[in-house]
Parts: sequence; C-alpha cells; structure tokens
Amino acid sequence: MDRAQLPLNALRAFEASARHLNFTRAAIELCVSQGAVSQQVAGLEARLGASLFRRLPRGLALTDEGTALLPVLGGAFDGIGAALDRIASGRPREALTLGVVGTFMGGWLMERLSDFERACPHVDLRILTNNNRADLAGEGLDLAIRFGDGAWHGTHAEPVLRAPLAPLCAPGVAARLTDPAALAGEVLLRSYRAEEWPRWFAAAGAACPPLRGPVFDSSVLMVAAAIAGRGVALAPPALFAGDLRAGRLVQPFGTVVDAGGYWLTRLMSRADSPAMANFRRWLAATAQVG
Repeated sequence: MDRAQLPLNALRAFEASARHLNFTRAAIELCVSQGAVSQQVAGLEARLGASLFRRLPRGLALTDEGTALLPVLGGAFDGIGAALDRIASGRPREALTLGVVGTFMGGWLMERLSDFERACPHVDLRILTNNNRADLAGEGLDLAIRFGDGAWHGTHAEPVLRAPLAPLCAPGVAARLTDPAALAGEVLLRSYRAEEWPRWFAAAGAACPPLRGPVFDSSVLMVAAAIAGRGVALAPPALFAGDLRAGRLVQPFGTVVDAGGYWLTRLMSRADSPAMANFRRWLAATAQVG
C-alpha cells in the first residue's frame, strides 16, 4: 500500500471518531455529516485491510488496530496544530464534552466554571446534564461526573467529592421536628435509591416509618419540593449550601449517612486528550480546596 495515497480527511475522521468513540460527535467537531465521517472511516479501513472500530448498538469501540493507530495520529495532528499555533501566535481551541449529574452541576460546578474558563481558556466546554444515567459511548461524552461508589463496568473513575446525605426541609417544617422520630409525621421525599431513608434512620437510632412520599429522579427537584414545604428531602447538604445559607432550607439534624460520592469517569478504552487532562487536573485541585 502506498502510504502517500492515504487521504488526510479519512485519517482526521478516524482520529476524531476514536477520541469521541462516536461518529455523530466527530461529525459535529469536523463540521461534516455523520454519513461522511462513517464513509471516510470505512474507506480508510478498506485501504488498510483492517477494522479500526467495532460498531456497537450505541457508540463505538476501538479494535487493537485502532488502539495502536490513535496515539500515532493524535500526536501527529497535535504536532501540526502546535506548529500552526506558533505561526499564528495563538492557541487552538479544543472541545470537551462533559456529562454531569444535575445536582452536582447546580450545587457545585456552576459557580466554579468561571475559574475553569480562566484556567483553561482554550477549552470549549460542552455540558450535558443527566440524572446519573450517563452513557459515555452512546452520548459521545469525553468525561462524566456521576454519583455512586465508583464501580462502573469498563470505566475509569476518580473520586471528586464525598456527599453524605441528611434531612433537609423548609424552616416551617423544621420547627416541628424535635427529634428524628418526629419525621414519622412528615412526608418523606425520596430518590430512586430506596435504601437511603432506612439507612439514615438506622444511623440516627430511630425506627424508619413507612415510606409513602413522592419518588424523584432528581435531587434538585426533590429539594425544590422541600423548600416549597412539600416534605423532607434526604440530600447532600454540601450541594445545597446556598439555600442553607439563605435560610430557604434547614438541616434539622446533624446525623448524616454516606451513600456514595461524585466521581469523574471516562471509558477505560479512551485515551486522555489535552482538554480531558486539563479538566481532570483542574477538577482535582478545585475539589481539594472545596
């Protein structure tokens, strides 16, 4: 095979698809159609006589050949970009697609995003919020911040923030709560993790009453209901500090229960891009400060 005949566009289409593990995301980055990217990659595979991806129902996975080729091409394109950057006396911008649990986004990350923008002005952050159901490959996410124990199949996870849970409610409701047992007379708002309230009552040394309150798939909405006086939420106080400081929300008891934490995740098959590495370093340093 004549290496001089390899089309640059096809190599670029493969490199972008391999970074995102998603043809659609690669097409958005390259400003072409998804079909064009898919055809360019297929043409490259035909020229090489080897498959570079395994096509999955949702997303892509690199073959051994694709895994070997990606860092070589990535380094080559980075070198070209750096050379052009020096000529233009500017720094190229790089997109980073981040999936974030809505609670973490609103309660912690939002107020710190300006710090990231100052630290990494060359990174264009694209944020997709979710209710802790992130599909890294299917959604073309570079990184995702998720809540749990850090054990997700095929995923590398780095701890970001512990977030123990405590009852949170409106001031008027808190005035009625003389002790944990008094919660039996209130509506207990719940997440889809049914074990949380029983674990909290066990930690508080009180019997858990029958749970009949509404079930929410979002802690943000659950706490909004608590602020409106519709019941008592079990949620992480650290992510609703603004509401607590403003007096819209009260934590009536000091007892907390550890149900997990927030983790920064990526596919194990995905190599760090410069933007991913920059965000990881910034997030780790910022989380240490608080």
